Amino acid sequence: MTDVLKAPADKQPVRKAAQHLRWFIRSFEQQVERTSMETGTRYEVDKQLLAEVFIDWKRAFDAHKPTQDSDRLAYVGFAAGLMLRGLLSHKPVKVRDKAKDADQTLPAHFWPEGYLYVVFCLNVRGLIIEQDFHGEQHLHDDFNDIRTWWSFKENSAEDPSLSIAFLDLFAGEKPDWSFPGIFRSRNAREIAGRRVKEIIGTTH
Repeated sequence: MTDVLKAPADKQPVRKAAQHLRWFIRSFEQQVERTSMETGTRYEVDKQLLAEVFIDWKRAFDAHKPTQDSDRLAYVGFAAGLMLRGLLSHKPVKVRDKAKDADQTLPAHFWPEGYLYVVFCLNVRGLIIEQDFHGEQHLHDDFNDIRTWWSFKENSAEDPSLSIAFLDLFAGEKPDWSFPGIFRSRNAREIAGRRVKEIIGTTH
């Protein structure tokens, strides 16, 4: 997976630029072009549907946005997951031509659209983490595991919000499989974790 996305030319933080439709569409098209070069798959993009993805994502982004600075880093991952959920729900991309002799055991060829969406969201996520938090994104081995992608495709079709948890998994983070579509602050997650331990403790 190659990171094709770059910071805006006007030096605006990516976390700010990503909240504008023009940057979103331009960056997504750049990702489509790069992924096509790397995999041999040719895509067709519906810009109207892509705009709808952005509008829905921005609405969800604002609705869940935390107020505590301590949650900013975690929210980057959650926001990227919301973006993936929107892409999978609206399906703005169709495969025009598949690569010849494509290896179906590779995620990029097993599910070309899903792979494109995931790579784009991970690249946006990674760029913001690098720029705002001086950190690095380390992908989990499951990113290349075809069995995980089978599960990802089937489960996200039944419940699109599970794509948020799968993106966390691919990004090397701990997924929230129970309530993936709800952002919980660090304090809330810690309290929930303690309650689970207490409940388990009382059953033994």
